[in-house]
Amino acid sequence: MARLLLLCAASALLLAAVAAIPPPEEAARMARFVLHSCDWGALATLSVQEGLRGRPFANIFSLSDGPPGPRGGSGVPYLYLTDMEISVQDLEVNSNASLTVSLAQTPYCKKHGYDPQNPLCAHIIFVGSIVKVNDSEAGLAKKALFSRHPEMESWPKDHNWFFAKFNITNIWVLDYFGGLKIVTPEEYYSVKP
Repeated sequence: MARLLLLCAASALLLAAVAAIPPPEEAARMARFVLHSCDWGALATLSVQEGLRGRPFANIFSLSDGPPGPRGGSGVPYLYLTDMEISVQDLEVNSNASLTVSLAQTPYCKKHGYDPQNPLCAHIIFVGSIVKVNDSEAGLAKKALFSRHPEMESWPKDHNWFFAKFNITNIWVLDYFGGLKIVTPEEYYSVKP
């Protein structure tokens, strides 16, 4: 029951945050806002699986850059991973990946009648690599993820879960008509969502 109440409170905070979407001329802030508003993303890797070797492979992963709420969020996408997952097997060979997050997973786009492909239903594409977090960052990653995904705490221990982060090298923002906007990681991390 306590977890359900926590999830309801987190959802209410998330809905309040989504109501205050940044203007399109603030692309770095939009990127931070969209990531912080999202609980999952599509992670694309280069497959090492038989029959798919070297081909793009996208998979859904739960993520978090911090506890929900308008003031939270480090901008770092954290993930909880296991070597048993096929995309993680790809990452063990080549850690390069792209991550797409979209406001389509929030109530914002439906409320405004935006199709997920409509540029006004903002989405962000991050390019970089997945790295395991070190011990000093593990507590931050755990708090970020378990605050949004409390079920993770009960996942089977024998799966050898570990905390990882998406190390961002490139950012593309599509939040308005006229094409993609490029945001540098320095610009991204220097603004608040």
